[in-house]
Amino acid sequence: MMKPQRIDPGAQPALLASLRAAFAGRLITDPSDAAPFLRDWRGKWTGRAIAIAQPDTTADAASIVAWCAENAVAVVPQGGNTGLSGGSVPESTGLNLVLSTSRLNKVRLVDSVNNVMVVEAGVTLQQVQEHAEAAGRFFPLSLAAQGSCTIGGNLSTNAGGVQVLRYGNIRDLCLGLEVVTAGGQVWDGLRALRKDNTGYDLRGLFIGSEGTLGVITAAVLKLFPPPAARAAAFAAVPSPSAAAQLLQLAQEALGPRLTAFELLSEACLGLVLRHIPAARRPLDGISPWYALLEASGENEANPIADVLTDVLGTALEEGAISDAAVSSSVSQFRELWALRENISESQAAEGRTIKHDISLPISAIPEFIESTSAALGAAFPGTRMVVFGHLGDGNLHFNLSPAPNADVARARAFEQLEAPVNQLVHDAVAARGGSISAEHGLGVLRRDEAARYKTGVEIQLMRAVKNALDPLGTMNPAKVLSP
Repeated sequence: MMKPQRIDPGAQPALLASLRAAFAGRLITDPSDAAPFLRDWRGKWTGRAIAIAQPDTTADAASIVAWCAENAVAVVPQGGNTGLSGGSVPESTGLNLVLSTSRLNKVRLVDSVNNVMVVEAGVTLQQVQEHAEAAGRFFPLSLAAQGSCTIGGNLSTNAGGVQVLRYGNIRDLCLGLEVVTAGGQVWDGLRALRKDNTGYDLRGLFIGSEGTLGVITAAVLKLFPPPAARAAAFAAVPSPSAAAQLLQLAQEALGPRLTAFELLSEACLGLVLRHIPAARRPLDGISPWYALLEASGENEANPIADVLTDVLGTALEEGAISDAAVSSSVSQFRELWALRENISESQAAEGRTIKHDISLPISAIPEFIESTSAALGAAFPGTRMVVFGHLGDGNLHFNLSPAPNADVARARAFEQLEAPVNQLVHDAVAARGGSISAEHGLGVLRRDEAARYKTGVEIQLMRAVKNALDPLGTMNPAKVLSP
């Protein structure tokens, strides 16, 4: 595998002139204009690039990638640059070109009979939702960053969000792709078919590959009839084990109408109440844990809110909950969800955090939370657990913050704990058959840690795929797999 060139400032003018001859579209080279593309939104990683290329068409993107392959320049695909693992930020040591998909922003087709939409990679998730709604359809992927994250980035990281329980990850919501390969060819796999059993699943290879195998330029997305009714409930639960009991009750009563099931601690709710002015405590008392449920669908004989209320009544009788509130209007529905959606922002408002995006068998989660939280408290006294996530699909955001009002010295000491904290948490995850990255991708943040937990055969197979599809090693190097 040939490696991309190292930085040679003297060679860059000639390279840029060569690139301009191959690509007539928009190039950003001014340092101040390029800066937002060279760092992640959290400010954790910063890289270097000879330019930011913004193609207007798939053919333009192919010409850029072909030029990079010919000149041993690394291609770093970038969507909304909202990722949390550094996967869309160029390295600082190599010769990189950032390929921004922001101008690949057309909705090519909405087919309400086949229930599909064909969109380019730079279309934001919110725009997809709005176009689906305008056509009388529903696209279920929902993320906090949906106003700025793009479909190409969502696909590259196999984004999940809050409705995976019912609809699956974006891998499950995508029928076909258009991809520029590492050599600059275009694979047109935009097939709007639910059944296509004609060989290897190339679509599946590119989804979740974080731009290391090719550049996703367009996709066929599944649409659904909009839910006739939606209701949310916020319930006080004494423990994660009780929340898992409530989840079982809800699944038995609601079946596929249970759209989402979230878990959050009182520490999380307290952060939101402290930092979000519009937030209000939905229940009278205080509980160590809470569950947020969403159900959708309608039946005149049995409205969805009534079914949800019945589930909560049974849970109250069995001791799984101590109190609950069910939304009775759209505004109340949104207010309950805002308590969950504003946790990350509220935690960030209090300074540095150590984050973990982990996945576990649902049955293992209660014991994991109890034992791993205790182990962290014993090993790193003075830290705060901030635990929340998608209990319905087994995905936890198992985070730590420093003690409240920590001084500068304590805040700096907290930052030094990241590596040992990560190892303790991820060892506990691996011991229970879990994953250290549920929906954020590996990027550079979890790349080397993932290699510790994967078998030699698994790493060998991943490298074989990388070498076969990117033999020159120019596609987003040093991401997902160690150099």
